[in-house]
Amino acid sequence: VQLQAFGGGLVQAGGSMRLSCAASGIMFSITNMGWYRQAPGKQRELVARISSSGGRIEYVDPVKGRFTISRDNSKNTMYLQMDSLKPDDTAVYYCNAIYKSVSYWGQGTVVTVSS
Repeated sequence: VQLQAFGGGLVQAGGSMRLSCAASGIMFSITNMGWYRQAPGKQRELVARISSSGGRIEYVDPVKGRFTISRDNSKNTMYLQMDSLKPDDTAVYYCNAIYKSVSYWGQGTVVTVSS
């Protein structure tokens, strides 16, 4: 199983960024997916998650109204559109897959939001 996250970088506060997570080695269409993040000195936390069909989506309060999670099952890819970014969003962002009750993690992509 491989999860590869792309799209991180440096952005100014108020800007936008789109992360992608490409999955292989799993049946993506039956896999629940999610984005997590870990800021320096903090624990990894959930950002958003999406069910296998995309019909159920959940966001944590700090990102509601600013981030949008989506997926394209034909491309085995999940996305996170991040708008109105804040310095507090600075973190390593990880994609996660729950496949056949096993949790898999990607390598992470760094997002830095400057003030």
